[in-house]
Amino acid sequence: MAADLHYDFKADKESRTLTISREFAANRQLVWDCHTKSELLDQWFAPKPLSTKTKQMEFRDGGYWHYAMVTPEGDEYWNRLDYISIHPTTGYTAMDGFSNAAGSINPDMPRSRWTVTFEDASGRTMVTTVVVYASGEDLQKAIDMGLEAGMASTLDRLDELLPTLTA
Repeated sequence: MAADLHYDFKADKESRTLTISREFAANRQLVWDCHTKSELLDQWFAPKPLSTKTKQMEFRDGGYWHYAMVTPEGDEYWNRLDYISIHPTTGYTAMDGFSNAAGSINPDMPRSRWTVTFEDASGRTMVTTVVVYASGEDLQKAIDMGLEAGMASTLDRLDELLPTLTA
């Protein structure tokens, strides 16, 4: 991440909320596309050294993104993001959860509600993601699984991808 790009990760167990703010040196439409098109998500949405593969994506209200994060050895960690509401280029809300390869949500793992907003910021784009868990314990479980470092690595990958898309 470039030193002058804003990044903030805040966990509040009392409100069961994570707030992640990250600035990108690209216009809002491009950053939006990278968050909403599977062919672009597959290029960045996993911490290094994992990769992402989309099984199915329907980016619409009531649709979902079913994908796996894949280790270099080929192990797959499946997830499902169910879209609740979409407001083109300004934000979306979705329910995130671990799933199996068939897309069934794993009830033993934390599920969270994501509200992602996109704002212009002097020729850059600020993305703010507010993640709300059912309990403080679920939030702590996600943190214990390495969410903070994983999110930082994932967002750095988007930072690396953006210049290749605008060149």
